[in-house]
Amino acid sequence: MPAGMIGMIARFKALCLDATDAHALGRFWARVLDREMADTGDGGVRVDPRTGSSTESIWVDPVPEPRTVKTRVHLDLRLAEAGAAALLAAGARLVREPDSEVSWWVLADPDGNLFCAFAPGAESRPGPFELVVDSADPVAQATWWAGVVGGEVEVSEEGHASVTGAAGFPWDYWVFDPVPERKSVKNRMHWDVDLTAPEPSALIRAGATLLREPDDAVSWWVLADPEGNEFCAFPPRD
Repeated sequence: MPAGMIGMIARFKALCLDATDAHALGRFWARVLDREMADTGDGGVRVDPRTGSSTESIWVDPVPEPRTVKTRVHLDLRLAEAGAAALLAAGARLVREPDSEVSWWVLADPDGNLFCAFAPGAESRPGPFELVVDSADPVAQATWWAGVVGGEVEVSEEGHASVTGAAGFPWDYWVFDPVPERKSVKNRMHWDVDLTAPEPSALIRAGATLLREPDDAVSWWVLADPEGNEFCAFPPRD
């Protein structure tokens, strides 16, 4: 189901992660992903790839509240030859090993955020390859986001919907997984987008909800998609 690039509203900008200890969590992800960590000057850190696009950066922001519910947004990683042992040595906690139902490891980072790790692939490099979002209606969510950032929507027999080829998206798949539970609290992981227009009116007309406008503290808009997932929208970059 193609979603044309004509009329594209935004481009994927970066991934953001809340943490009670931003520096500790940043060090973990920098070690796991073999990246560099930089202080952002506001108590947070940025985990940058040594080479590649800035859209692969992960911004870790300090928040006072701890994680209380299951992670609804997470990364899937392709393991290096060292396997899951390297993740455990870096400070990850094992939640579930591969078994007859799943072929991957489920782990948690030091702040308790879940992520999945898959066996090394012959044709894929180690590191993130999917961004996964829990959804009540995966097809509607994928279709909406493809309408915002472009790309194509693919739907599996199990009801998973994936966006591929989205503008600025640095990984292979943006996956929306079917889950029975609805979103109840602010997501610990969210994404940022760069707008193609000076302000987000097109996003709001498309179905986004405006949560916060730029003010003395922030220079961007905070919005939510049709299922309530928060994201930040920035004016176009020069």
